[in-house]
Amino acid sequence: MTADLETFIREIPDFPKPGILYRDIAPLLADPGALKAATEAMAAPFANEKVDIIAAAEARGFIFAVPMAMQLGAGFVPIRKPGKLPFETHSHAYELEYGTDELHVHIDGVKPGQRVVLVDDLLATGGTMQACCRLIERCSAEIVDCSFLIHLAALSGESKLDPYRVESAIVY
Repeated sequence: MTADLETFIREIPDFPKPGILYRDIAPLLADPGALKAATEAMAAPFANEKVDIIAAAEARGFIFAVPMAMQLGAGFVPIRKPGKLPFETHSHAYELEYGTDELHVHIDGVKPGQRVVLVDDLLATGGTMQACCRLIERCSAEIVDCSFLIHLAALSGESKLDPYRVESAIVY
């Protein structure tokens, strides 16, 4: 069904601004078979690897990360915006096309040496996932991979994730 997943992605031109073609995953999320197939496709590359933790940035990454963690027998660790985690955190500020942002992870969420797969719904320019990688590196964990439902290859976001492997269920 992986090839069929694209049929569940709605294209919305000029959103959020003129010239952008938005890839809307809402139809995929609303279809139980497509959602299950997407999660299975994202987890498949790790079926024979030791994975301790699936970590994801809020909010759409959470949608895929939790079922992947369950399928792979791994834990889930949320990476969140400032002020959302109640315990002491590592933080990483990073540049966006239009300003700056910041992400946090609990200092004890990922332990040294644990094998982590980072998950998000979309790889575009790579800035958010690069920030996630920096946070997990601060935890002294091993990043196994960065996994996405959709990869917008023309934006070359994978270049910000070097030396880490990038897996995607759908590539545009």
